[in-house]
Amino acid sequence: MVRFPRPLAWAAAALLLATSALAAYPVRFEDASGREVVLRAPPERVVCVVPAVTEMIVRLGAADRLRAVTWHDTYPPGAAGKPVVGGFSSPSAAAVRAARPDLVILSPLHRGLREALAGLGCPLAELGPRTLAEARQTLELLGRVFGREAEAEELIAKNDGYFRAVEARVGGIPPERRLRVMRFMGRDAVMTPGDDSFQNEIIRRAGGVPPRLGKTGAVVPVTLEEWQAFDPQVVYGCGTDREPLERLLHRPGWRDVEAVREGRLRFFPCVLTCRAATNTGYFTAWLASALYPDRFSPGAPGLAPDAVVSERPLDLGLEYVARARVVESRILDQVHRTLVVDLAEPMAVLSTLEGPRSGVATVGNHGLPPPSWHLDLGDMRRLALGVLGLDPGTTSLLFTGADLANLSVQRRSFRDLAVVALVTAGVRSNAVRTSRDEGRYYEPGTINVVLLANARLSPRAMARAVVTATEAKTAALQDLDVRSAYRPRRWQATGTGTDNVIVVEGRGVPIDNAGGHTRMGQLIAGAVYAGVREAVLRQNGIVAGRSVLVRLHERRIPPYRLVQALAPDPAGRRERLGELEELLLDPRYAGFLEGAMALADGVERGQVTDTAWFEDQCRAVAAEIAGRPVPRLEPLAGDPDLPPVLRSALDALLTGLRLRGGQEGPE
Repeated sequence: MVRFPRPLAWAAAALLLATSALAAYPVRFEDASGREVVLRAPPERVVCVVPAVTEMIVRLGAADRLRAVTWHDTYPPGAAGKPVVGGFSSPSAAAVRAARPDLVILSPLHRGLREALAGLGCPLAELGPRTLAEARQTLELLGRVFGREAEAEELIAKNDGYFRAVEARVGGIPPERRLRVMRFMGRDAVMTPGDDSFQNEIIRRAGGVPPRLGKTGAVVPVTLEEWQAFDPQVVYGCGTDREPLERLLHRPGWRDVEAVREGRLRFFPCVLTCRAATNTGYFTAWLASALYPDRFSPGAPGLAPDAVVSERPLDLGLEYVARARVVESRILDQVHRTLVVDLAEPMAVLSTLEGPRSGVATVGNHGLPPPSWHLDLGDMRRLALGVLGLDPGTTSLLFTGADLANLSVQRRSFRDLAVVALVTAGVRSNAVRTSRDEGRYYEPGTINVVLLANARLSPRAMARAVVTATEAKTAALQDLDVRSAYRPRRWQATGTGTDNVIVVEGRGVPIDNAGGHTRMGQLIAGAVYAGVREAVLRQNGIVAGRSVLVRLHERRIPPYRLVQALAPDPAGRRERLGELEELLLDPRYAGFLEGAMALADGVERGQVTDTAWFEDQCRAVAAEIAGRPVPRLEPLAGDPDLPPVLRSALDALLTGLRLRGGQEGPE
């Protein structure tokens, strides 16, 4: 075995030693702890508690080898629905053992877990990429471990392509014009990544200037003096950072920096900001476009010519469709994907984006990557049609922020009738409950549906098809318990507020009605319902049977906040967090909380009026957890915005944990 000088010793795991040129096993490498790891056969039952590594395994096409992950692993979708062993901070050793793994992947932060798994009888490998170079080397390592070397090379090349494109855009910015950028972290205090973190590498690659505090590590504290001395011009965080960022940065002194004064606070998906994994190049481009939008706009210097890169054909099985495909193109140096359906003859369509149109020869759906979101939709339409060679007068396009790589194609038929629904969907950032949430946006669409039938739909039938598709979409979101982005604790979402539908007139037997009571309406509803569910899974990793820990997070009730009332210090809170997560891995208590979530929604809708019986149930659950009688629940869940039923359920769990821990409860 070859050893490498530290601190890069663990990264050299990518340079595996095979026993022969024809056999990759046994595989030996040195992990992040400096321990030798020996894999004598390809792993088939992997438990991974490092989200960045889980993402890599899924992207390599080895999701079938994963037997359990953390509740943070809902992305990519191949990790969604896997059994959960707790959270990244406090994974359950018992749950890991129960998965009967032949390989456990953990990080150097999981010392307690390593000790608890002593004698498990399978390799324990510590992998936790801290730099972009280490992320690259980890991908190479995993590619060889799982026999996916070509896939690893492709992912690395994709990241490198983004880095080169960003450098071409921002490399010429002189030092004095580069923005000072800080990644915000922390919950009770302002924190940021250490000087050696990959997050600061990303800021530099995006053309920004990160702070240099003389501190190393994944997360380090920031003093008020350091904050004011750096005077950030842009501060960004991930989605869950919004509430603490706004609370902490509006205090005297902390608000007196340029980023806060000018309102330059940005938020990105946590799966991009918090991981050195397979999408670091993509996120770097997004961040760079947010910092310097003029460098990613038409007319910016040094842009490569727009061009079509590749096409993926689709077989829709409809005689009047001449050709259908998903086209990948390069526009303003960014990867765009477009669904393009060419009709054999011009037809009428009904578009909720453009209204009724006639003489349409092409319909489709164009995906806008995040670095293009600052552009005017009219400009983007012109650029997209230009690179695709489509006539604006005969083309009806929808636009979406979802990735067309996650397109769902659904076909439903009955006897001689058939319907095809082409669906994209994303629900993380702007899902709304119509009639409850405030309307703030206009275009483009998020959940987009293109409907084609093998019948000739009258104008009336096309309008009814829009209603039927909308009802089916809402049914899918409610069955998945997708939450409103504005008040997730209280409301299920009915859509995203920017959803659009195109219905194509079609050819075949004339049909004048596509409502829910008709056979055509039934086919439309079935195709759209299935399409929305599949597209939401592919884009957001949301499945109906996801862990209750994930569902708490979606309601912005993070478990780490719940345990603050149970322990005064960070170490104690970590211990209590592990206890709460372990409790919610028990199907009995997970089911209790899931029932409370459903009951809370019923109360909010006015369908349940008397919940006194549930209070009795909550006290019984608390007593069961505590192992002794509980005369009343302690108000430990706090937050007054919680629905009362859900707050009582959480109080029951937390009161039981407090009393089980030997602490005195209410008299």
